[in-house]
Amino acid sequence: MAASIDSFNFLFDEISKSFQVYNEAFALLGAYYVTQRTVRTIYKFQREIRVHFWSRVGGNADYVRQFGEWAVITGSTDGIGKAYAQELASMGVNIVLISRSTEKLRRVAKELESNFHVKTHIIKADFSQGQEIYPKISDQLTGLEVGILVNNVGAMDYPEYFLNMATERLWQLININIGAATLMTKIVLPQMVDRRCGAVINISAGAAIHPNPQLAVYTASKTYMDYFSRSIEYEYKDKGIVVQSLLPSYVATKMTDFGHKTPKTSFLIPSASVYARHALATLGMSNRTTGYWPHTLQFWVSSMIPEWLWLWGASALNSALRRQAKARKRHHSRSRMAASASTSSVEAAAETSAI
Repeated sequence: MAASIDSFNFLFDEISKSFQVYNEAFALLGAYYVTQRTVRTIYKFQREIRVHFWSRVGGNADYVRQFGEWAVITGSTDGIGKAYAQELASMGVNIVLISRSTEKLRRVAKELESNFHVKTHIIKADFSQGQEIYPKISDQLTGLEVGILVNNVGAMDYPEYFLNMATERLWQLININIGAATLMTKIVLPQMVDRRCGAVINISAGAAIHPNPQLAVYTASKTYMDYFSRSIEYEYKDKGIVVQSLLPSYVATKMTDFGHKTPKTSFLIPSASVYARHALATLGMSNRTTGYWPHTLQFWVSSMIPEWLWLWGASALNSALRRQAKARKRHHSRSRMAASASTSSVEAAAETSAI
């Protein structure tokens, strides 16, 4: 019996020694993992400090000397595009404004010339029309030393299921959100490469981090913008070209409220001018950034959400937004009909009085 007990104790001791070895190995792996995560977090933190705060120390950069005399901005009469035009003009950069409304183009150009004493050039173009507009744009940019291209033009409809969208509208979204940046870069990039200096700023979106049900085409197009930017940056970084992918979250513009009104600003939803001022300071500091540090915090949190949970939450939110947008659209339609009926009644009464 004693021999059996001794054998059991011996076996138990040997097994314990084996487990001790495994425990030590797992402890080392755990320590390595924690150290790695800590180092990566510290690196990310100091990187964002450098990008978002240190970049704003020391005053405005001299973009004319660094990149060139002119900046070309698409979608430049409202929102982020107009704010970029104002920021760059305040630094002495001449501005080429491209948009579809001649009246708005002239008004913004006049504001820039009056307020910042820079040269402007306007080009009327409807990017939803596809490739037919680009030869004209290319001709009008000939001879200009374009140092900065801001591919800002974009379109987003209220959330809708894919099969409910008209084919014509799908092509418009593709032409605006994908075709415009691709072909404008094709036009402007060659002379930047020849001069071995220039910057291309592509406005993607924080939504590109995850799929987005009921905004499938918009989200996919913004993912394209992000990957296109990063690929072009790698191809031409040795030619002196800076390519930046911006991934903002919500900015207070008409587009983010589906064109009805400009939403209220807040800490997490900056105005277009505040966003542009912060984002432009990151040019040359980071090739891929949200451009605004509170959005970076949102981006970090979003990246940690499991995709299945994100899809469920995004679908529920977009369903609510779709119902809200359609109710608002019906309300505006009824208001216009009532206003039209009222006008008709007044005109009929005036005609009766005249008789």
